[in-house]
Amino acid sequence: MAPRREEHKGEDGSAGTETITREHVRTKLPPRFRVILLNDDYTTMDFVIAVLETIFRKSPAEATQIMIHVHRRGQGVAGIYGKEIAEAKASEVHERAKGAGFPLRCILEHE
Repeated sequence: MAPRREEHKGEDGSAGTETITREHVRTKLPPRFRVILLNDDYTTMDFVIAVLETIFRKSPAEATQIMIHVHRRGQGVAGIYGKEIAEAKASEVHERAKGAGFPLRCILEHE
């Protein structure tokens, strides 16, 4: 953004000082959403790990840690993304689970 200039004349009308003001504009970041996997009694642990590795790009160790957290606590964060990406990942989880015959679900939560 261009600086704003203000001229200040002296008391006798001669050129005085000039003030340059810079306006700072902050860009608002888009809202972020947590993709939360929900535990169920039928989806296998191996399938959940595979979903975390392929859809959410987690390492095997991290995928296992998240899966155990989901299993013990009932839910766990698979990742945090912008709205469109979070929705796409949740949809992919649901499609893949349905195709494999599992009831695995996930929800989005505003961060």
